[in-house]
Amino acid sequence: MSETLSEPDRSPGERAALDSYSRIVTTVAEELTPRVAALQVVRRGRRGWFTTGTGSAVVFTDDGFLLTNAHVVGHADAGTLSFGDGTTAPFHAIGTDPLSDLAVLRADAPTPPPVRLGEANGLRVGQLVVAVGNPLGLAGTVTAGVVSALGRSLPARAGTAVRVIDDVIQTDAALNPGNSGGALATAAGEVVGITTAVAGNGVGLAIPINATSRQIIATLLSDGRIRRAYLGLAGVPTTLPPAVRERTGQGTGLRIVEIVPAGPADRAGLRPGDLLLTAAGEPMTSAQALQRLMLADAIGRPLALTALRAEALVDLIATPAELHADD
Repeated sequence: MSETLSEPDRSPGERAALDSYSRIVTTVAEELTPRVAALQVVRRGRRGWFTTGTGSAVVFTDDGFLLTNAHVVGHADAGTLSFGDGTTAPFHAIGTDPLSDLAVLRADAPTPPPVRLGEANGLRVGQLVVAVGNPLGLAGTVTAGVVSALGRSLPARAGTAVRVIDDVIQTDAALNPGNSGGALATAAGEVVGITTAVAGNGVGLAIPINATSRQIIATLLSDGRIRRAYLGLAGVPTTLPPAVRERTGQGTGLRIVEIVPAGPADRAGLRPGDLLLTAAGEPMTSAQALQRLMLADAIGRPLALTALRAEALVDLIATPAELHADD
């Protein structure tokens, strides 16, 4: 049976490495813990206000705006923030986007200074990360781990609309219910993710802070909501036949498995079984590739599509409609 190495038995190099690791985690914890609030969401019902959820939220501006998860806020529009120094502040929701699982709140009282937002695109697998949140109601909880994987996909839903959140960060830093909306930070103390889900023991997920999420946050701040386009189809990546690969120079297409009746794709003439090759001239190698085109400026604008039907290439024009929560 192996025995745990006692401190005197560790080599000077091992002790130095552990001391360095400890300093990194404690420094990040000291910086972030005051800036990550415990969140209590309330909603007015027939018998008055009642709590609908709890979680965490991260101060990210000097004037009291905070980031959290849309699933934490839900359909509520108010609640209370509790900070590590014992102060509390009421908040109101500025905007939520269930299909990115991000929400922006505004504190109605002074808040601690903001965190430093980093850039998730610079992360590497194996890199040290620190999570700060309020799991199970235990305020100011700090855990540490590594980036277990990058580029994961996480399904998100609003009504019957389903979207895949791209480039989700996977970590083994311990996350539990209540961590949602908390901070995932680098060793430098920069917040690179908003923790969102626990997929299993030792598998935590975080929404990355990158160009896409920054755009969503900016739009929520200015407009309170995100407008998206949709075609009304579901597809799966499929390897193209050799002859088609030679003809198009493309190895993968998106096989259409479902078409929403009377939706934009249906009206354009797409059919289940078609292989969607390009949209707006861009190769459609995944559902995410199509999602990236479905931004607000695509609503109502003709979109050129090329599909493979049987052995023939078919050119079509679709006009994306605005996505609503019940679409």
